[in-house]
Amino acid sequence: MTHRIFVAYDLEHDRDLCDRLQESSGNQGVFVVSGGSQGGEMTESWERRTHTQIAAAEQVVIVCGEHTDECVRIATELRIAKELEKPIVLLWARREAMCKKPSGTHANDSMYSWTPDVLRDQLVANQRKAQPPVVPERLKRVVPAPKPVEGEA
Repeated sequence: MTHRIFVAYDLEHDRDLCDRLQESSGNQGVFVVSGGSQGGEMTESWERRTHTQIAAAEQVVIVCGEHTDECVRIATELRIAKELEKPIVLLWARREAMCKKPSGTHANDSMYSWTPDVLRDQLVANQRKAQPPVVPERLKRVVPAPKPVEGEA
């Protein structure tokens, strides 16, 4: 199954990371980048376009670098993703650097090492969480019909 993702990243500092992620999407066949962070002034029009792109994606991947916590654009994209109840994956994008979570995350939100296997596993896990559990018929509890009360017809 191929997952459609929106990639949020710091345009000023981490464009190379987004390019690397897009390149790897074709190699794995696990995900396809359907949208990503856009430049320009953050106007109502920008927010509507971003909202539309995130809504069209199944999940949001946030590429976390050294300045992600200061990036208002990513914080806005994260807020929109949360409003749309999209699953989010935070990737520690630079092994040699102290990567930071975006503003708007919680202390218990996990940031994962960026390897092809870890990203694939997180996307699959998020997809499973989003689907309602399927209970086989043979395991479903049968609720008996209520017994009639004496004197009622």
